[in-house]
Amino acid sequence: MRVVLIGGKGHVGTYLVPRLVEAGHEVINISRNQRDPYQPNGAWKQVQTVEIDRVAADQQGTFGQQIADLAPDVVIDMICFTLDSARQITEALKGKVQHFLHCGTIWVHGPSAVVPTTEEQPRRPFGEYGIQKAAIEAYLLGEARQNGFPATVLHPGHIVGPGWNPLNPAGHFNPEVFAVLARGETLTLPNLGMETVHHVHADDVAQIFIQAMANRSAAVGESFHAVSPAALTLRGYAESMATWFGQAAQLEFLPWESWRETVTEQEARATWDHIAHSPNCSIAKAERMLNYRPRYTSLQAVQEAVTWMMER
Repeated sequence: MRVVLIGGKGHVGTYLVPRLVEAGHEVINISRNQRDPYQPNGAWKQVQTVEIDRVAADQQGTFGQQIADLAPDVVIDMICFTLDSARQITEALKGKVQHFLHCGTIWVHGPSAVVPTTEEQPRRPFGEYGIQKAAIEAYLLGEARQNGFPATVLHPGHIVGPGWNPLNPAGHFNPEVFAVLARGETLTLPNLGMETVHHVHADDVAQIFIQAMANRSAAVGESFHAVSPAALTLRGYAESMATWFGQAAQLEFLPWESWRETVTEQEARATWDHIAHSPNCSIAKAERMLNYRPRYTSLQAVQEAVTWMMER
């Protein structure tokens, strides 16, 4: 099939493009620049790249038609962040594609009432990103179920893999946290360290997109979590990483208002966003309907990324 991938040189696209090519699909990647993928792969030699600045094209109202003009069978949209943008591309593609796959986020849930959170639980998003993504999900699934638009929404967790800093046990992205654990020094965590984070390896996210395409009849009109088999508490995450480094975890805890004074404002904002959500999502639906089988646990995915960091 002819697959148009929007934003294919990001974290997930690095793994998704080779999977699509190896499956025999013709792939067109839409990008606003010629940046390299995070990991090299010979499959990219078979990919056509079309440069489009989505933000500018959306403002002009031309982006959806530009995608439709490429005559795709399948469109995978990795970089849609507003409801208006989703409406534009949907209207342009109605009656013209066999399958439309949108990359969402587990942030659509907001705080969970029951864990692990299933896709069916009510949405209570907060923050502009989560609110917009939840609105996009509702719109696309409504178009699928009421008007026959062949949409599927896939919700990744905290994406991780070689090439970028993983979300760390303190809930932000400063790699010094891993260095502290590796040296056997004391790491201070907010509250009691019992809030949760839910990682996923970028290749497992790529896998679920492939599985959704392969199980189109089950996937259309549905949303699915794309996460590892289990979430981690901040405390458990820190203890496990310390053990991996050959150290005994030395942990201390501070109430949030005190803890936030020990880090930068940027780090505090990132940590608050993660612990306020404390995601813990189920993959039972994706396992049952798409045969999704993540290769990596949360820790395995993080450890691969940290190994990449240490080698450099």
